Amino acid sequence: MSDVESGPASNAHEYTVSELSGAVKRAIEDEFGYVRVRGEVGRLTRPGSGHLYFDLKDDKSVLAAVAWKGTAARWRFQPEQGLEVIATGRLTTFPGQSKYQIIVENVEPAGVGALMALLEERRKKLAAEGLFDEARKQEIPYLPRVIGVVTSPTGAVIRDIIHRLEDRFPTHVIVWPVRVQGESCAPEVAAAVEGLNMLEPGGPIARPDLIIVARGGGSVEDLWGFNEEEVVRAISESEIPVISAVGHETDVTLADFAADKRAPTPTGAAEMAVPVRGELIAYVDNLGSRQRNGLRNIYRALRDRLRAASRGLPRPGEILSDVRQRVDLLTSRLGAALGKALNAKQVRAANSLGRLNGILLRRRVADGQTQVTRLSARLAPALSRTLDQRSRHLDQIWKLANSLSHKNVLARGFALVTDADGALVRNAASVTAGDQVNLEWADGERSAVIAGDAPPKPQPRPKRSAEPDERQQDLF
Repeated sequence: MSDVESGPASNAHEYTVSELSGAVKRAIEDEFGYVRVRGEVGRLTRPGSGHLYFDLKDDKSVLAAVAWKGTAARWRFQPEQGLEVIATGRLTTFPGQSKYQIIVENVEPAGVGALMALLEERRKKLAAEGLFDEARKQEIPYLPRVIGVVTSPTGAVIRDIIHRLEDRFPTHVIVWPVRVQGESCAPEVAAAVEGLNMLEPGGPIARPDLIIVARGGGSVEDLWGFNEEEVVRAISESEIPVISAVGHETDVTLADFAADKRAPTPTGAAEMAVPVRGELIAYVDNLGSRQRNGLRNIYRALRDRLRAASRGLPRPGEILSDVRQRVDLLTSRLGAALGKALNAKQVRAANSLGRLNGILLRRRVADGQTQVTRLSARLAPALSRTLDQRSRHLDQIWKLANSLSHKNVLARGFALVTDADGALVRNAASVTAGDQVNLEWADGERSAVIAGDAPPKPQPRPKRSAEPDERQQDLF
């Protein structure tokens, strides 16, 4: 029984697991070395290594797909879950998990419908972040001094913009050259917008007051760089107002939603950026003419009002006639009053001269002298007695002061001792050895220095007891 069961198996070639996996790998790679696969993207992951892992699926099967980090970074747009794409690459196996997979070299959307679906999904995502809100929009300056243009320097777009600006209002233009199509379009446009914002006011390169992001028309694929998130975010975060002029009027990109203003064409962007110089001059002239006419009309109205008001006012001659008449009347009265007052003064002066007789004056002077002589005779004895009394009293006070003066004490041989500050030294304890003192005698002064130790301070006398001493006999 054992021989029968093992007989057929002994004729088959025996493989190791690795040998079998390698054979399958070679067979698949030889048969499907380069393929294009169409399917829907599902279960997309990007680990820390930067490689991209996703599934390609249809309604019946699933194919694992791998894109290495360097390859995926060069793609014009990145696949997203739910998007139908066409993946190009080589089919191989992964022995570690016993599965086959495609190493993807390139991914492109499967038709315009897939791109539009991706565009709509991205628009909703960025709109939910508030990048398209009207509150973020800035006002376009009426007359920018410098305009920055982000576009290709070799295309017809920049020539159309400059030509239109020269026709309307010649303005200083700074061109930041970028590629407007291809894989490097999005990062270059985003870097250009950020770079113009980084220019310092008053620096060697003028900082623009307005930015125009422009490109000519093209297919959805050609304009796809202006739908990338980095471009949308750079335009939305720009501190300088941005006009988007990408494609023709029917072309719509996400950059248009993020910009502060959308122009249908690059030429239309130039028309939005500056006014027509001739129209502006005519407008200013019109304003000046209207101002002059307005001032002229105001002047005329004020003149008419002044004339109308002047008719109701009295004439200056009529106003001054009464005043003049009153002045004439007062002048005539003043002359008469002055003459009358002068006559009265003259009469009073004549009367006074009659009383100012020389004999009378001499008599009055003689009477005054007689009275002064009498008063002097009466006051002289009294004044002499008062002076004598005051003199005797003063002598007594002076003798008393001399008797109480310390000079008399000094004359008996005593000396007055004062310290360096002039304070009186009343006892020996108040000075110490080395102190400077001054000695004053009756006939002069001398300075001295205290020598030796200070004597001990005198002890206070013991208080006398109130109780009587028993040893003392009573006198009574």
